[in-house]
Amino acid sequence: MTASPTPTTAEELRGAGLRVTAARVALLETVRAGSHLGVEAIASGVRDRVGHISLQAVYEALHALTAAGLVRRIEPAGHPARYEGRVGDNHHHIVCRSCGAVADVDCAVGDAPCLTASDDRGFAIDEAEVVYWGMCPDCSTGRSS
Repeated sequence: MTASPTPTTAEELRGAGLRVTAARVALLETVRAGSHLGVEAIASGVRDRVGHISLQAVYEALHALTAAGLVRRIEPAGHPARYEGRVGDNHHHIVCRSCGAVADVDCAVGDAPCLTASDDRGFAIDEAEVVYWGMCPDCSTGRSS
């Protein structure tokens, strides 16, 4: 038996019901190659791949990809939105209070334990967004020296 081939970016876009364009392919690949990128960094990465693209077109494509579940948007309090390609799981984030670096953090125990609220108030909870705050190793080292 052979494993099924990984779908191409274009196939993923089509599968999500989105029109395949060079800009959307480049954008999705840029987000997936990066780590919690802001819009300016994404636009720069797309421009490196396909040439000119307006910031408005980047915002529109990010909105479409986020709505389709191909990209995840996070917006830590007091920081601009960032985008990542890790979707479909219930991971969380840790943010440096000093430099704003963002890293992924898996759920602490088992399968998404944070989806069990102490009091759900009648809501059908399907997702939890947890943000840990602290100092990254680089900023911690800089402060102690």
